[in-house]
This record gives sequence, C-alpha cells and structure tokens, in this order.
Amino acid sequence: MTPDAINNATEILANLRTRTNGQTSPLGDLPVTCRPATLDDAYGIQDALRLRLASQGLGGQTGWKIGCTTLIMQEYLDIPHPCAGTLYQATTLENHASLRAADYFQLGLECEIAVRLAADITPGEVEHTPESVAQYVGAVMTSVEIVDHRFRDFTIAATPSLVADDFFSVGCVIGTAQHMEDLGDMTTLIGGFGLNGAKPEIRGTGDAILGHPMAALAWLANHLSARGQVLRAEHIITLGSVVKTIYPEPGATIKAGFDRLVPVTLEIF
Repeated sequence: MTPDAINNATEILANLRTRTNGQTSPLGDLPVTCRPATLDDAYGIQDALRLRLASQGLGGQTGWKIGCTTLIMQEYLDIPHPCAGTLYQATTLENHASLRAADYFQLGLECEIAVRLAADITPGEVEHTPESVAQYVGAVMTSVEIVDHRFRDFTIAATPSLVADDFFSVGCVIGTAQHMEDLGDMTTLIGGFGLNGAKPEIRGTGDAILGHPMAALAWLANHLSARGQVLRAEHIITLGSVVKTIYPEPGATIKAGFDRLVPVTLEIF
C-alpha cells in the first residue's frame, strides 16, 4: 500500500474508534482506495493506527489481543486463522468494569485466558513453540475482552479491514494475577459467563485455544517475529475466547472466570 492509502485508512479508523469527524456509524468496509488487500497491508495500517490512537487519548500499548484461536470463534467469524490486535492503557481495566452500552455500536464480551509476560520475547533463529514461550509467562489471569462491531456486517467486510481495525478490540478487564505453575494443566481450565447471578450455561476449556493456550502465545510471538517486532515484558496477551461472544443488554451483571482463576465482574448500564 502507498503511504497515502495507509494514512487515509488510519484516519478513517481512528475517527471511527473515537466517533469524531462525522464517523459516527459503523462502516460497510474501508473505501477501495485505502482498503488493505492482504493481511500484511492490514498489519501495516494497524501499526499506524496504534500511534494515532495513543496520541488521541487511549495511551500507550499495554499488550495484544488474539482473536480466532478457537474453533467456535473461527466458525462464528468464518475466519480460519488467528488475528492480532492492540490493547491500550486507557481500556485495559482490572477486576471490575461498568460499561455504558450506548458508548458502543454493538457491545460484545468474550471470556478469555490472559497472560502477563515476565520478559521480552524476541525474534529468534527458530520458531517459537508453546514450550519455549511458556518460560516467559509471569502470570495468568481471567480476561474479558470488550469488543465492538465497528463494521456493519463482519461476514461482508474484508478480513484485512477487520484486522486493520484491531479486529473488533476495544479493551479488556483482567483478573487477579496467578502463577502458571499453580494452575496445573492449562488445557483443562473451564471457563464461561454467568449472567445476573446464574451459573454459566455454556462453558469452554483451555484446550479449545489452538489445543493449548501457550500455542496462541507462540503464534503471536512468531507473527511478530516475522514482522521484526518484539513481545514486551509486562505486556498483557489475551489468548482467545473459550465461548462464543455474548451481547449483554443494559442492566446486566456479568461474572466471568475459570475454575482455577479469579473471576472478574462487569455491569452494563
């Protein structure tokens, strides 16, 4: 893509995120003149968008979200591969959040496992593996990813356009940090949403995330390595939703967690 096309796409997506300069409705897709044709183009726009949004009030990058790491989400979105997006300081919350539904085009929540890195994961001569990246994990947490449908129909919008826009991401609510070695086999973690005090009706397990949660982290490390980027110490990585996205209505109270992780709570008004 040309620098002008990247800049135009970045401006549209930044305005969409902040509801400014007339961009107050979801997009059908980016204009053809600045629509990314490939995922490489999409991540180039995302890099530029990250700088723009940081300067417009979202603050510095606190980590990454990974989408489409479970079969249920790949089938739901009809995208057969993981996709990465950015987490920002202003929208990375802890333990509890109160969200106003009217602030979103369509508010969605996803129940995820997150990790915080204890050290940088740098590009290497060989591919990162689930085993090799596990040593960099300093803590594991419950996470609820907050998503928004900034495109009118994600089944019609081009996947690279969704990726350029941080792949639905708004932010996340992370729970109390726990040591990975205290959790046992992460593939057997069982998690889901409880709505208005009820027990979760649908639950998922850690092995839904690419067979093992660390496989998602390895995918991200390899993805960034191929682009010459580093996974930074203290960054939070949300590894993917173990259940299908929920769309809560105002008045809902939500508890999300896993059987061996401290839960988080949200109120929608």
